[in-house]
Amino acid sequence: MMPKKARDGTDTWGLLDYLYGPGKRDEHTNPHMVASWDDPFVEDPARSPNMTIADLALTLDAPVYALLGKRPAKHVYHVAVRNAPEDRFLTDAEWARVAREMMHASGIAKHDDDQACRWVAIRHADDHIHIVATKARQDGRQPRLRQDIPNMHAAARSFEIEFGLRRLKHGDKTARKWPKTGEQEKATRRGLSEPVRETLQRTVRQAAAAAANEDDFFTRLTAAGVRIHKRVAPDGNITGYSVAMPGDRDGGQHAVWFPGARLASDLSLPRVRERWTTPLSVPRVTPAEMWQEAERRVRAAADQLGAGGLSQGAGDVAALGDLIVIAAVISPRMVRDRLKDAAYEFERASRVPGDRTLEGQARSLYRESTQLLAQSAASAGRNDTVAALGFLLALVTAIEASRKWHQAQEHRAQAEASGRAGRLLREAVEVTAGASAARAHRPRPKRTAAGSPGARRTPVVSGERPMAGVLQEAVPGHAREILGDPAWPALRRQLAAVEKAGEDPADVLAAVAAQRELTSADSVAEVLTWRLDGWSRQRGETTTATGKSPSPTSTGGTSGPRRTGAPGPTRRPPGGEQRKGPRRTR
Repeated sequence: MMPKKARDGTDTWGLLDYLYGPGKRDEHTNPHMVASWDDPFVEDPARSPNMTIADLALTLDAPVYALLGKRPAKHVYHVAVRNAPEDRFLTDAEWARVAREMMHASGIAKHDDDQACRWVAIRHADDHIHIVATKARQDGRQPRLRQDIPNMHAAARSFEIEFGLRRLKHGDKTARKWPKTGEQEKATRRGLSEPVRETLQRTVRQAAAAAANEDDFFTRLTAAGVRIHKRVAPDGNITGYSVAMPGDRDGGQHAVWFPGARLASDLSLPRVRERWTTPLSVPRVTPAEMWQEAERRVRAAADQLGAGGLSQGAGDVAALGDLIVIAAVISPRMVRDRLKDAAYEFERASRVPGDRTLEGQARSLYRESTQLLAQSAASAGRNDTVAALGFLLALVTAIEASRKWHQAQEHRAQAEASGRAGRLLREAVEVTAGASAARAHRPRPKRTAAGSPGARRTPVVSGERPMAGVLQEAVPGHAREILGDPAWPALRRQLAAVEKAGEDPADVLAAVAAQRELTSADSVAEVLTWRLDGWSRQRGETTTATGKSPSPTSTGGTSGPRRTGAPGPTRRPPGGEQRKGPRRTR
């Protein structure tokens, strides 16, 4: 639950008219009042013929005109309270409780204060309400509004627990800078997949992570097609920078510039420069050695992360965040979407409140790994799934080490972000393992029917073979556990897709199960589903590359139905290297 305070205004009627109206694109549905300062005696303009929007505005504004002293220049107080997209829809009664508590926490209308400010809460969508108040008490005084936003956020945290909503974090000034509503609407009008702020944030972060020095940083931004404006002091030193996307203009046809600090707290020029405090000496390696060299350094760094205490650990996780960003750019295509999601999730974990020691042993090793990947990216081929597997396993270990370090420091928001990133990395590892199994697999010879020497067995129709029997044949030690797992239906669909592609599902399942151990998995069914996804993707790529149709004795087809949220198809459209990541809404 996220309370968001808008700028104070002067037009109570204009705001109410918008909230009760159809919206800018007819997005408002059934606008109505859910609560007010004097329930149940304030009538709703949407439901009562005796109350108009103008009447309601005059009633709200009456105490403003009755103030004993100077009136506030902007007397309209406006707060929107929104739930996450995945949250359940609250009832009107529940939203009414939220509105009353928000007004109490803000200081606008304390509980049992019959002389407090007047306010109304309006709902015109399933996932949020708008609270409109006037900053004038009914006893002729102005309200004392101190720490209103932090207090409302604290109230929201308690409702998240009570209503079972997504748990957000207490503010530690490390959260990402979210696009504003106007930026999102502008992106929609222009047909963009995400707001410009999101695109610039990702582009600048990639350039900062890969750059070896300041000149390299600005060169990479220019190469990415970003406009740059440097702020130069009278002594000639660069004190900051702003970036803009070509063609992005405001209503006056002026370019829209974003200072680095407005993109993210760690993208200001001083914070970007921290990456180059100590020069690195990174050896040049061949593409074949790149993943192995990076893996060796990441494993060593994971053992040392945070060994120097709080301040040094903060620098370590910041360098780990840069490494994940670059790894996502050059990772094998079939897992690139998952790694981009992991980099997105880990971003919060890479920012820690408080002081930082910039150069610890783990930080240096992570930075060396980042430079190795950045230097070799142009010739890496980006398809060596087998070579990348060891590095991804090392990255999982590093993220788990960062999660434990954050937990020890009681950084709840960062620990949870590390956990989400780690799950995505583990999924990428299992998909990669499945692809590796597909590349190395040699199918067993097909058995012939009894009494008909040399006759080929006709493949069974998809779904005809009981998949429970396939489990017993391929993974007998885990069969009972898998059948009781909630992820079993997804695994069964993957096995049916393998069979439909003309391959023996028991043979394939045994091959992917043997790729890596299963005893440490939280869900064996889920792990095997991910591996079969990688298997099917690899078989599909092989078929596409050779131009041959799948047959019962050769390669299979693409995978069948996949889990919700899985990345898109392996084949990329033109320009797929710069394809934007998934849009996030919070």
